[in-house]
Amino acid sequence: MGEFKVHRVRFFNYVPSGIRCVAYNNQSNRLAVSRTDGTVEIYNLSANYFQEKFFPGHESRATEALCWAKGQRLFSGGLNGEIIEYDLQALNIKYAMDAFGGPIWSMAVSSCGSQLLVGCEDGSVKLFQITPDKIQFERNFDRQKSRILSLSWHPSGTHIAAGSIDYISVFDVKSGSAVHKMLVDRQYMGVSKRKCIIWGVAFLSDGTVISVDSAGKVQFWDSATGTLVKNHLIANADVQSIAVSDQEDSFVVGTAEGTVFHFQLVSVTSNSSEKQWVRTKPFQHHTHDVRAVAHSPTALISGGTDTHLVIRPLMEKVEVKNYDAALRKITFPHRRLISCSKKRHLLLFQFAHHLELWRLGSTVATGKNGDTLPLSKDADHLLHLKTKGPENIICSCISPCGSWIAYSTTSRFFLYRLNYEHDNISLQRVSKMPAFLRSALQILFSEDSTKLFVASNQGSLHIIRLLEGSFKHLHTFQPQSGTVESMCLLAVSPDGNWLAASGTSAGVHVYNIKHLKVFEYSIPDKQYTEWSRTIQKQGFHYLWLQRDTPITHISFHPKRPMHILLHDAYMFCIIDKSLPLPNDKTLLYNPLPPTNESDVIRRRTAHAFKISKIYKPLLFMDLLDERTLVAVERPLDDIIAQLPPPIKKKKFGT
Repeated sequence: MGEFKVHRVRFFNYVPSGIRCVAYNNQSNRLAVSRTDGTVEIYNLSANYFQEKFFPGHESRATEALCWAKGQRLFSGGLNGEIIEYDLQALNIKYAMDAFGGPIWSMAVSSCGSQLLVGCEDGSVKLFQITPDKIQFERNFDRQKSRILSLSWHPSGTHIAAGSIDYISVFDVKSGSAVHKMLVDRQYMGVSKRKCIIWGVAFLSDGTVISVDSAGKVQFWDSATGTLVKNHLIANADVQSIAVSDQEDSFVVGTAEGTVFHFQLVSVTSNSSEKQWVRTKPFQHHTHDVRAVAHSPTALISGGTDTHLVIRPLMEKVEVKNYDAALRKITFPHRRLISCSKKRHLLLFQFAHHLELWRLGSTVATGKNGDTLPLSKDADHLLHLKTKGPENIICSCISPCGSWIAYSTTSRFFLYRLNYEHDNISLQRVSKMPAFLRSALQILFSEDSTKLFVASNQGSLHIIRLLEGSFKHLHTFQPQSGTVESMCLLAVSPDGNWLAASGTSAGVHVYNIKHLKVFEYSIPDKQYTEWSRTIQKQGFHYLWLQRDTPITHISFHPKRPMHILLHDAYMFCIIDKSLPLPNDKTLLYNPLPPTNESDVIRRRTAHAFKISKIYKPLLFMDLLDERTLVAVERPLDDIIAQLPPPIKKKKFGT
């Protein structure tokens, strides 16, 4: 593996936005997550919960509702009163439509996937037909006296339940009229509250309506008679979210105390066919409000103010010791927020509305393996570049030479030239960018910093030659006819002759920059190198397969072509292709043998995977030169310290 000097960086003051909504799609096994800054993320649960797509946030889009419809279509609604549909191929907003009811608080799609309900601030429930290209307003239901905070369809599509303030309404879909209004008890721990907010409702096949409210209650209602059947007081604060399994034998709720409760439908006695709902398992994986929950066939999913997306496996539903059996806590985006200028030892940090440029510290001290060396010069904060307007930054990059910075929002692309004079830095914006560079999903500079590669959300890939303070458009690779696949990942070869791009499908496109030709490498066809074929034949070590976080970065050692460097959030690994692969009988996390061991023993215990778990959570790691690494960590305690204080729970004896 060799020795490296490591710059251990902890001054990236990044705080993820809190989670507001989650929506699970059973057909595609994908999870949509919306955050408080308007960002929407798509996770592929079949691919180690990888965050494969995202839609950048916007200051005017506070998303309050998120749902999937038939045909893998995704909709959201928020406080600006707009219904948004997302284009999952082009990775942009397909359209936005005003619902004309004020802020939108809730949404629900019918079980057949062709009708959309929207609950609004003005008390209206609006029904839309989902057409192949758009949605079409059909009618309003009877208007209620207060905002509609939660909605749920009966599986038959004949009735809906709507949660408001102090009551739940049951509507007949055909007539649009309310057939029942169920008043909720305002009592909270024996004290009458001013009002009771119905944060969530779920309509079951047998006519039962389950509600969760601000009084800490989970209640069961008979929709046919409009009467309360059962009441569970489970929290000293709001119960804010609910999700039911497809089989309707299990549901999950989240509370403002950070607790997630699991309810299951169980037989009253071992020989009885009669069943009842029982609270079976409480989980405390959050420090703050659990604003959203989802229920997949094998897991309970929750998210909230503490920014964590937590996936708790249902062990009775999964095979033991595989990917699905691991408890996951996803905090950081899987996309790159950090880029590096190796020549000048600079790091560019991306935030929602600004960029920061830092120069790494340096030392003249020496030491042995594992020593922490004192800095002779501290890290310098060189530049704070703030964006204008309400749009979040999508992507950014600094050139390897440190002389260029590029970044993009949804509607604007920016390119800057940096000039250095001693300890001073000046910034010059390159003006008059061409119309085709309006926006980018991914940006990358060539190793020699003479070219800029820009992937647009229309599937095209632009090549720009960088000149002194200006640029020249060299070529644009257009997408195949009839496709709008957006390129989410870019990588360029060290000699600058080859560019690889991966998009929203399972393919990798390889471009010959020198001759401006394109090739396609198909992942499903398994056309791998000889070493990759060996991996496919032998398989990975079982502990490697049990890792619960995806690889977020891969690179190659410039002087050692047999070495592959990669990392996820909790480990850094160097794979030496010249050594044998580990089998299940060897130790995967094998520390280097003592130096006093014989060469024979050292060779016998050595294998290709050299893993370090010193640095975590690890947001970025790369080589500065052949003997120097830079690692950027973001301790979770630093994030929690910047969040609002959680609800204090009374402990026994205090």
